[in-house]
Amino acid sequence: MKKLHAGKKILTICFTFFVFGAHSQVPLLYNKNEHITKAGSGYKFTEGPAVAPDGRIFFTDQPNDKIYIWNEKGNKINIFLNACERSNGTYFDKKGNLLACADLHNCLVAFDPDGEMKILAQNFGGQHLNGPNDLWIAPNQGIYFTDPYYQRDYWEPGHQELQDKRAVYYRSPEGKVTRVISDYKQPNGLIGTPDGKTLYVSDINDGKIWKYDIQPDGSLTSKTFFAPEGSDGMTIDCLGNVYLTNKVVSVFNPEGKNIARIEVPEQPSNVCFGGKKRNILFITARTSVYMLKMNVRGVK
Repeated sequence: MKKLHAGKKILTICFTFFVFGAHSQVPLLYNKNEHITKAGSGYKFTEGPAVAPDGRIFFTDQPNDKIYIWNEKGNKINIFLNACERSNGTYFDKKGNLLACADLHNCLVAFDPDGEMKILAQNFGGQHLNGPNDLWIAPNQGIYFTDPYYQRDYWEPGHQELQDKRAVYYRSPEGKVTRVISDYKQPNGLIGTPDGKTLYVSDINDGKIWKYDIQPDGSLTSKTFFAPEGSDGMTIDCLGNVYLTNKVVSVFNPEGKNIARIEVPEQPSNVCFGGKKRNILFITARTSVYMLKMNVRGVK
């Protein structure tokens, strides 16, 4: 078992909702006697964990084209879909649909609770997308998604990168897709605050996280440097701390200070909070998925 680094004490109250500005001493992110435990193994490359309204976590095994469900009760994992368009990053909308970045056909899609699929976005400027990778749904149900380019061996021969930028897009609640970031080397993970005011985005090939102010029309302003690390997947807790995945799970407070580095037996790819109380940090990491019980909770 690898050593865990719990980080420093936090001076912010964590209620069951998102709080900024109130200050009082609280426990560490997790107790020192808590350990990373393996929830499941035997996968090829796990990704895209997303928490359902009831606390279950859905995650993907993209090379094997499957979506699984982890249930806190009994620590059980079951299959949700055997064919999922090579889904990667996922997120639940308010209606209980699982949205996914599915790059088999370069799409952003939605799966209803029965697994029926609907395409939400596939093209921009008359050309197919590169391959949507990660997404976050704003409170107004507008969708931000990254569109890097990673060559896939399951694409048909002759498949080409047609977009002139590796960009970040916004799909409005009405279905209009606009490009909101176009100056990255390779956008990847992203996450927003539950008040819908701030978006964090990773330029993974440049090793940086940037944050933006979200405007009412979905556009982004006030690009500000946040952290000197790239990230695959990302999540946020009720204190506003941002969790990154690279060689470890790296945690930055809202001011951009690194407060914890959580080592995982395998290199993490993505992370989210789940369980009935949203106090379980669920980590996808190559061939396995892992858990860590936390003193803080994820946001709803």
